[in-house]
Amino acid sequence: MTIFSGKIPLWAYGFCLHVIAGLIATSAHYTVMFILIHAGIAGVFASTLGFGAGAAVRFLLSYFHVFSPTSGVRKVMFRFVFALFIQMVANSLLLSSLMAAGLTVWKAQIITTVSLTIFTYIGGKLWIFR
Repeated sequence: MTIFSGKIPLWAYGFCLHVIAGLIATSAHYTVMFILIHAGIAGVFASTLGFGAGAAVRFLLSYFHVFSPTSGVRKVMFRFVFALFIQMVANSLLLSSLMAAGLTVWKAQIITTVSLTIFTYIGGKLWIFR
């Protein structure tokens, strides 16, 4: 792949794929969250359930399209679920903190999502899909 007549470094290409997969997973997360909030579910709980939906999408895209796993799906899935639990806790804590600071649930969720993007890529590249 070339950008502006130069070759894009492999790590940058991988990160771009990660971001695209993340956008698709985030769409699943936010769609579930939107539906649940409109059904009367509290913001943090709705976000946690939406996070689960996004996680399933992210795993499939990451395993088959973003990373080149050297381990079987079971081992990778165990690592993914473990890292996901940490991400879910971080998502909930940061979201709660931002909402307590006065941000709306959607502004807080967007900031939270962007903040966790780099960490999810590094974790995926160095440990989960290794």
